[in-house]
Amino acid sequence: MQNSLRAFNGHTPKIGQEVMIDPSAVIIGNVIIKDHSSIWPLVVIRGDVNTITIGMRTNIQDGSVLHVTHRSQKNPSGYPLIIGNDVTIGHKVMLHGCSIGNRVIVGMGSILLDGAEIEDDVLIGAGSLIPPRKRLSSGFLYLGNPVRQIRQLTAEEIHSLKQSSDNYRDWKQIYLDNQ
Repeated sequence: MQNSLRAFNGHTPKIGQEVMIDPSAVIIGNVIIKDHSSIWPLVVIRGDVNTITIGMRTNIQDGSVLHVTHRSQKNPSGYPLIIGNDVTIGHKVMLHGCSIGNRVIVGMGSILLDGAEIEDDVLIGAGSLIPPRKRLSSGFLYLGNPVRQIRQLTAEEIHSLKQSSDNYRDWKQIYLDNQ
């Protein structure tokens, strides 16, 4: 894991307890990864010009890229990247300066852009594009390019949002136990 972590501009990634980081992942700068999360092969998390926070029991799957927007006179806070607890980020997702609540699934190949806000309990279908500053309301399925609200989630689908993160929490533990 140590080779995956890189300090930048006085910031070193902070890693919680029982976090699995694949050796091929790269995590740079001002990044916080909370307990029981997992970072899978070929993930890049670059907190070089703003902060990235990844919540507990969250999984970032293979080939995903996470970055931020720098602070400027026009946008003094820039756009940090904030990911909540029990979130599943599918394979090859791009997250850039957005905010994601708790119990969210972001489908494979989706792109979330600066200032997008995803509330709790949201399912984003594969290949979706969430434009800058778009807000996705809790309890719905979203899909498309650009994304649009499709329908309310069923009780079973809402339960599956947490189940997805539970599955990845268990799988990362198998990886940690076999190192």
